[in-house]
Amino acid sequence: MRKPATCTLCEAACGILVDTEGDRVVGVRGDPDDPQSRGYVCPKVVGMQDLHEDPDRLRRPLLRRGEDFVETTWQEALDFAAEGILRVRRAHGPDAVAVYQGNPTAHNLGLLTAGQAVLRKLGTRNLFSASSTDQVPHMRAAHEMFGHVLLMPVPDVDRTDHWLVLGANPVVSNGSIMTAPDQRRRIKELQARGGKLVVVDPRRTETAELADTHVFIRPSTDALLLFAMLYVVFAEGLERPGPHLAGLDELRRLARDFAPDQVASATGVASDRIATMAREFARAERAACYVRVGTCHQEHGTLVSWLAYALNAVTGNLDRAGGAMWTTPAAELMVIADLFGLSSVGGAHSRVRGLPAVGGELPVAVLAEEIETPGQGQIRALITSAGNPVLSAPNGRRIEAALAELDHMVAVDSFLNETTRHAHVILPPVSPLQRAHYDLALNAFGVRNHAKWVDAPLPKGPDELDDFEIFVKLGARILPGISAAGPLQMPVSALLRKLGPEAVVDLALRAGPYGTFRGGLSLAELRKSPHGLDLGPLRSRLPDLLRTPDRKVQLAPQALVAEVPALRALLAPRGDTLTMIGRRHLRSNNSWLHNSTRLVKGRDRCTLLVNPTDARARGIADGALVAVKNARGEVRLRAEVSEEMMPGVVSMPHGFGHHRPGTRMAVAEAHAGVSANDLTDDMLLDRLSGNAAFSGVTVEVSAVVERSEDAHAE
Repeated sequence: MRKPATCTLCEAACGILVDTEGDRVVGVRGDPDDPQSRGYVCPKVVGMQDLHEDPDRLRRPLLRRGEDFVETTWQEALDFAAEGILRVRRAHGPDAVAVYQGNPTAHNLGLLTAGQAVLRKLGTRNLFSASSTDQVPHMRAAHEMFGHVLLMPVPDVDRTDHWLVLGANPVVSNGSIMTAPDQRRRIKELQARGGKLVVVDPRRTETAELADTHVFIRPSTDALLLFAMLYVVFAEGLERPGPHLAGLDELRRLARDFAPDQVASATGVASDRIATMAREFARAERAACYVRVGTCHQEHGTLVSWLAYALNAVTGNLDRAGGAMWTTPAAELMVIADLFGLSSVGGAHSRVRGLPAVGGELPVAVLAEEIETPGQGQIRALITSAGNPVLSAPNGRRIEAALAELDHMVAVDSFLNETTRHAHVILPPVSPLQRAHYDLALNAFGVRNHAKWVDAPLPKGPDELDDFEIFVKLGARILPGISAAGPLQMPVSALLRKLGPEAVVDLALRAGPYGTFRGGLSLAELRKSPHGLDLGPLRSRLPDLLRTPDRKVQLAPQALVAEVPALRALLAPRGDTLTMIGRRHLRSNNSWLHNSTRLVKGRDRCTLLVNPTDARARGIADGALVAVKNARGEVRLRAEVSEEMMPGVVSMPHGFGHHRPGTRMAVAEAHAGVSANDLTDDMLLDRLSGNAAFSGVTVEVSAVVERSEDAHAE
């Protein structure tokens, strides 16, 4: 039988067809009738089948007994999990219990509904997620400029004439905070209609290879470049600001300190190149500036997000076709975020360093110190859900040591991995092919308005639970008497059990902006389009969408303006050092697809990319074993000498380091690689958002004289 579904492995959310025989998968392929992806899938799609069939995927709950884990019943596992949480909470207060949620949360209906309803009702300030390793600078800038952390505009790539991309590789990511499958096709269509793609990146990425222009830039200097582009726009009278803007004169004043010739040395981008980039962007009929992960991974990530949004606004390209626009999702994510407290900035602060929360969450960079440091509010228990911070968070070795000191740890996860091996109990959900799906989060950032409901292609086993059920059952044990927000005064667990995921989505659709579509967009109506429903191109939403007090876009928010003097410090000359950036692969997704033989096979991808000039200066040959070290530690891996790297910059991929003992991921262990986060610094972050500064890490690289025992990199 062939069933339409959605690939939930990345933000592209491609439509797929799952061929089944009974409860067995016999194939997964692209769905040509999906209006978004049109049959496109990337190599990761085989991961949907591989995850389901993986012999290392946990099917039953595990309890830790000494150094070992043993299988147990759901009743015993849930009781044990809840008892430990309540014991720590009673003894040490609500802040002694912390939560960490990983990236797959955004792709999981159960985690976005029941998971948030339970985890955000614990009453603890110690809420963490992968957002502060990824996107929080965009969220903080959106809060300051537009009035809500989720008001992050996306480039209208299908209608733009000029696409400026900084610190992003959408050909590999298929979009990130930009749901847009098949970026190669979209880029070719842009160029076929006479448009232009400009990519700014320290590496000549897969996207840069397709670009009309690729510009090398020194890591962590993107804000200087954008300020210089604004300088040119203002100095040459190229601005064409649209309505609903405030602070234009203040932004113009700030830009005067960042002329192209003043930032050229620091950025590595020639002043005439900067001026040309600014003129071409401002003069294009329709242009969109898009910044992403690489710009978030730096000390001034929030300023980059601010200046990118501002460049769009100043040139008249905000909230207009072909520019940067806001999606109109069928189920409004902001309403759900407000319900669960994901909207705030500030309020809670971390106990040790006093860093503010964004979207109700503290920076994961403070997690280890909050576990280590004694005193009131010290973290003594942790719930992790679909996350692996030992490999994904900064200074992973410190987090690794801190987790071992917890009194109680509960993991909702399908694998015994580098993080969950520290848990006292592991609650494994079903595979993605065994649960229903609706993209509550990703539909809010699509380049077209779109909705799709997917029934589970495969049934659950007799003793298996999906994420929704796990959190309803856990919530029933730890949240007695806590009421749902708003007029529904029922215990959260009872309310969710009564509704179920289908009813939650149905309510959201009926209350959404398409509630009158075809007589009312409900779940029943949506099910009539099993391949997905195209709701049309992006459309103008200002000023009604804005949540700022004056209903205007704030071009010069005071919190961001106050950080500009610190940015000027980057103009000072730098020493002759190597800086390290990350990279992603099309056949990988953080750390959680490395147990798929079909995805990790082939040449070694955990290598250090080095420019030939830097390699010669250090006596490093292609394929040689090298040591990469700094104050945080040292790792060893093979060098890959390549002209794709800017001189002075090296690149190490994210998500490897599967050599820790006590895991059960045989394929990943055989392709262990090393973790870049054994070198990153949890004290180095963007002060405005708390996002970890993974990019621009100073390192030393040297050749290793190999002995027989060095035959393989660590």
